[in-house]
Amino acid sequence: MITNLQFYQGTKNDPYENLALESFFLQNNPPDTCICYLWQNQKTVVIGKNQNAWRECSVELLESEGGRLARRLSGGGAVFHDLGNLNFTFIAPLADYSVSRQLDVICRAVEQFGLGIQKSGRNDLLANGRKFSGNAFQKSRRCGCHHGTLLVDTDLAQMSRYLTASAEKLQSKGVSSVKSRVVNLKDLCPSITIERLSQAILYAFGQVYGLSVQSIPKTEIDWERVRKKADVLSSWQWRYGKDIPFSFELSHRFFWGEILLRFVVNSGRTVKVQVFSDAMDTDFIERIPVLLQDLPVSFSAFAEALSPLAEKPQYASMVIDLQRFLKSSSQIKQGDEIR
Repeated sequence: MITNLQFYQGTKNDPYENLALESFFLQNNPPDTCICYLWQNQKTVVIGKNQNAWRECSVELLESEGGRLARRLSGGGAVFHDLGNLNFTFIAPLADYSVSRQLDVICRAVEQFGLGIQKSGRNDLLANGRKFSGNAFQKSRRCGCHHGTLLVDTDLAQMSRYLTASAEKLQSKGVSSVKSRVVNLKDLCPSITIERLSQAILYAFGQVYGLSVQSIPKTEIDWERVRKKADVLSSWQWRYGKDIPFSFELSHRFFWGEILLRFVVNSGRTVKVQVFSDAMDTDFIERIPVLLQDLPVSFSAFAEALSPLAEKPQYASMVIDLQRFLKSSSQIKQGDEIR
């Protein structure tokens, strides 16, 4: 039985520290205690534990504009965070872990602003039929973690630019774009703010569980452990090179012929590249796989690797065409798992 409620409000906007702090709470939650943790990230795409970063996000666009990509420890889909979004986390012992009860906290908080809320499926909350909150879950040996997003005043245009949901996924939701599927709470209730919503969640937390809420002092957090975990979560290996074998292909028709580039990737690097083309210059085509071998999966890196081909004047314009195409590519096609 839950006999203690604890609350922590994050003060930094770093996704790696915030996720590391969440992990710390999960591993160190006191018995009979439920923790509510509120936090924010600045311009971040967070993908699920087993997702392909390049399929879910326009990674290079995000990073070129000062954003960051993070991979969380839970499953589920990709989400966009900015300072118009509020993230919540509930952590409770497995015996008292209740997604329904935890969602009741969020629903009651939002309903304080006069909005009607609907639960959709297992992990979405809707207002006026549009999604404002997505949720994901993970468990340790002792505790469960339930976290989610709350769109208050998020830049939906940026969200649409950075998230690359497949057409099939959008069609399954009955929408034509990421942006058309979601809604900001502020559009439905102009008086709502991050600060007011945070206060409403804190109040609803105590109300739903019928207990007083105690703040977690910063001195009770092992910040050195949090820092070390953040270092892992911010590493290339965790974010991009996680051992999820996958393949993708890119194709385009140029005036000089059609080209299909097929990549086999493991641990975030190309292990095999095949190129198919009806171009007349067979030598040009046959040199491409060699240049793209054993590279980190980065369209900019692919484009730069082709530069030596331009040393032959007859190939210069073809190289420019390919480099422009690679740098602008966002259509990644998931293939069969490579074993």
